[in-house]
Amino acid sequence: MRISIALFTLCAFLFSCSSNKIPDVSNIKINITTERFEKDIFDTTTSNLFAYLKHINTNSPAFVDNYLGKILTVDPAWPADTIAAYVNGFIKAYRPVYDSAEKIFSNFSPYEEEIERGLQFVKFYFPAYRIPTKIITYIGPADGYGDILAEDALIVGLQHHLGKNNPLYKTTLVQETYPQYISRRFEPDYIAINCIKNIVNDLYPEKEDDKPLIHEMIEKGKRLYLLSKLLPETDEYKLMGFTSEQMKDSYAHEAVIWDLFIKNSLLQVTDKNILKNYIDEGPKTQELGEGAPGNIGSFVGWQVVKKYIQKKPVTTLQQLMNTDSEIIFQEVKYKP
Repeated sequence: MRISIALFTLCAFLFSCSSNKIPDVSNIKINITTERFEKDIFDTTTSNLFAYLKHINTNSPAFVDNYLGKILTVDPAWPADTIAAYVNGFIKAYRPVYDSAEKIFSNFSPYEEEIERGLQFVKFYFPAYRIPTKIITYIGPADGYGDILAEDALIVGLQHHLGKNNPLYKTTLVQETYPQYISRRFEPDYIAINCIKNIVNDLYPEKEDDKPLIHEMIEKGKRLYLLSKLLPETDEYKLMGFTSEQMKDSYAHEAVIWDLFIKNSLLQVTDKNILKNYIDEGPKTQELGEGAPGNIGSFVGWQVVKKYIQKKPVTTLQQLMNTDSEIIFQEVKYKP
């Protein structure tokens, strides 16, 4: 975890996490700036790559090092001329991607404002959390990293936000890492969602344990509920990662979905190979038919958490996240 989480201040306690009213966060000041790193690295006037990297390294030295070492996988043991040729080769190969990003994100202000709005809610509910001070945009390999949370920055991989129909995402290389059910979310609209989702994971890192499926479902549901409070104006289907139609169908067949887990005695299963079928990304849930999305267990977990908050409306977000999933399950007695 990047920081330790302190107790809520009085305002967060007074505002129940169950309230449907969106709190007024307009007076919460967020100091954040945007650095367009891809504009620097793709600068066509650059002839001396290393001198230029040293120059742009001034503002974000940690990111430049990570960009070269982790995102572009440059080996620091390589000779300087090999590194230069490798990086320049990437720049040449990805020039069309950069050109597309330049058209789509010529004005990044709307996305910065959406991120800032989400950060205001983070600060409202978690006032002790250290808010990132920078947004850094970059372009990297399309089959590599995307949006990242660093120590002081939200890092946005624009190569993953060019629009779901971009031909880049149809290539075999990208599809092997990001199949269509993931790449259909490679839209500009998901920039703020991914940034705030990374903060949720920083606030409450997922734990590796041997808990049963129902526990994992509710843990996922808690994170989705928290995300919905930090991005209250965002459509649920986007937070869930479904299409709009998939979300409507999931609500329409909520009882059928629950029956799948009950009739097959899945709730107490701990086999990770089975768990991933219901709480991990996937093209579909086989037992529910071709149109049923993957990750359906997380959807159910979210509904369980909503029912819990309805029963205990004074629960704060911190209290919810720290409540054992078994307690939530027993309290709700979920039956859609």
